[in-house]
Amino acid sequence: MRIDIVAVGRLRKGPEAAMVADYLDRFARTGRSLGLPPITIHEVEDKRGGGMAAEAELLTRAIPQGAALVMMDERGEQPTSPEFARRLAGYRDGARDLCFVIGGADGLDPGLRARADWQISLGRMVWPHMLVRVMLAEQLYRAATILAGSPYHRE
Repeated sequence: MRIDIVAVGRLRKGPEAAMVADYLDRFARTGRSLGLPPITIHEVEDKRGGGMAAEAELLTRAIPQGAALVMMDERGEQPTSPEFARRLAGYRDGARDLCFVIGGADGLDPGLRARADWQISLGRMVWPHMLVRVMLAEQLYRAATILAGSPYHRE
């Protein structure tokens, strides 16, 4: 199994980058004994300003072939953290590669979104795409702790 995050934009040094790195390091340590691999981030950037369609083309090239696609989208389902953890375990148990996709400031192209195996919303509010990375990284770490039976997640 492989887990990738493919995202529009370059995360520069700063608090968001530090938080993403911290949560993904924690995930790698916790997930190792659970059969969850370290997460790889692939960043794409549309320097020509082609909008969602151009971003979708760049994202498509970065998505590993055959991976289950989880799109981060405001119209998606709003799973609880335990539901998210169970779904992550299901992909692991099915030995299926997993790719989380985060669009740019305008969201994801409808054609790309239609390819999703699962669409997740982090709530009814819209979040900046750079913060979505932080929130996704935290939820991945939280999912690993739930699967490990750690007290990090409190119900």
